[in-house]
Amino acid sequence: METESEPYVRLATLRQLHQVMADMNTARSLADTLQTVADGVVTGLGFELACVNLVRPDGDLVVAAFAGNPAAEALITGRVGSRESWERRLSMGEHWGDLVFIPHTEGWILDDDDVPQWYTDGPAPRFEDEWHPSDRLFAPMFTPGVQGGACGELIGVLSVDRPRNGRLPGAWGREALQMYAFQAAIAISNARLRANMQRALVRLEREQQALRASEESFRQAFEYAPSGMAIAEMGGDQHGRILRTNDALCRLLGRPASAMRRYAFSDLVHPEDIGTLLRTSAEGGRAELRLGRRDGTYVWVSLRNSVVADAADGPRFLLTHVEDIEDRKRRELQLAHRASHDSLTGLPNSAELRSRLSSRLCTHPTNAGALESTDAAYGHPAVYDANGHGFDFRPGAAAFDGFDHHVHTVAPDENDRRDDGTKGLAVLFCDLDGFKSINDRFGHNAGDAVLIEVARRLTRGVRDGDTVARLGGDEFVILADGLGRADAQDLAVRLRNEIIQPIRAEGRAVRVGASFGIGWAHCGMTADEVLKSADERMYVEKRSRPKQHRRAG
Repeated sequence: METESEPYVRLATLRQLHQVMADMNTARSLADTLQTVADGVVTGLGFELACVNLVRPDGDLVVAAFAGNPAAEALITGRVGSRESWERRLSMGEHWGDLVFIPHTEGWILDDDDVPQWYTDGPAPRFEDEWHPSDRLFAPMFTPGVQGGACGELIGVLSVDRPRNGRLPGAWGREALQMYAFQAAIAISNARLRANMQRALVRLEREQQALRASEESFRQAFEYAPSGMAIAEMGGDQHGRILRTNDALCRLLGRPASAMRRYAFSDLVHPEDIGTLLRTSAEGGRAELRLGRRDGTYVWVSLRNSVVADAADGPRFLLTHVEDIEDRKRRELQLAHRASHDSLTGLPNSAELRSRLSSRLCTHPTNAGALESTDAAYGHPAVYDANGHGFDFRPGAAAFDGFDHHVHTVAPDENDRRDDGTKGLAVLFCDLDGFKSINDRFGHNAGDAVLIEVARRLTRGVRDGDTVARLGGDEFVILADGLGRADAQDLAVRLRNEIIQPIRAEGRAVRVGASFGIGWAHCGMTADEVLKSADERMYVEKRSRPKQHRRAG
């Protein structure tokens, strides 16, 4: 190409130029493309030296490929020149279209900048178009689309040196170098794109492998978890519907996986625990409730929710962890039972009796007597609602409380011997007669056996819902609601007749008697006042009977 000038360009030269351009676009990698670009300048454009300076992500340019001189290649390949220095060079000298030529007469001022270069020198040119060793020719490469335009982005610079004919490039040589730089920019951009795509594909494949590994890890953790696991719908009409369960949950509930998919957790929870389930937060929510088994029984579980989020659509599913806490709950109930029940007989103890009794009573009296005189003194009649709640007009008294939905506990008139039909909460205080002599004669084991049997007979003799409690020693109390005066007396007689029957203790038959006092609970009284009233009546009844009749023998 060194001797051609337009229009006398040999066909062989065009073929050679076409071949080096084709080689640029068939290189396999970005590094191969850059080296092919440098080599093509030497083999196809008639220069002895070529250097590809590539723009890095930080804007500076690095010597990415070199051709024509192994010594110079080893010297500057990989070295970096600042963007500022390169912009200075590209703004100097003569502009031959997109090319920049800096003659040796101006280039000396660039010797001390940080752009990597090889240093050569020589005599002054002998004729006008002779190439001097210190001449510099640059071919900027821009992103495809706008060659050299304001919209083009600089991606690199071709530096060329030593034309083989020793002369400055003519019109054809300049045009060829400019065309070559344009095609090189396209090839480099395509190579970068391929490299980015390859890196993206590798990254995607790694991510997919990691995702598959994560999914497999989750599947194994889900399937083989020792406690129950379930995935359920989140949101919408199907919220809470079970989509998938593991073997542990199926075994816990005694239901196959295919059957579990027909339910939501709200279908399986105990009716009394529905509110607890609804109050459980979807995100990090935790609750202790009962789930139904296939055989109709219920098991206590700790249920904990977390959200399985989808990066595109947001929260999608609920991951529910179900832990069997039946044993712990059983122990808790046993501890609570021990705290509220007598260890010997299993009956409610004194504290539990007072709690049950207090829950039925309020502090307001049910009759007008307590307020009648005060109301009259203040000029107000005593007024009570249908449930027995009073309007208290006294200064400083609480406002009318008739709408607290508490129905007063009433009692038959204790001063009226006739049965007026009033039904109330009867409190039967029972004290055993002759129990001490059994302890003294036969020992405490026999006494314990008697107490256990008396408790059993009392429990058997009352209705479901009535309370039989042991206060301590040989004292028992029965709470029986909805009884009239005669009903309570009949109940006391029946229970006494049950107790006086012979009891087998320590291999012998013994007998004890029983004294009953009947008190009545009504609002305005405390639990202790009610029990004290029944206790006093029991002692009245005990003293009224001959000593020989106080026990069965």
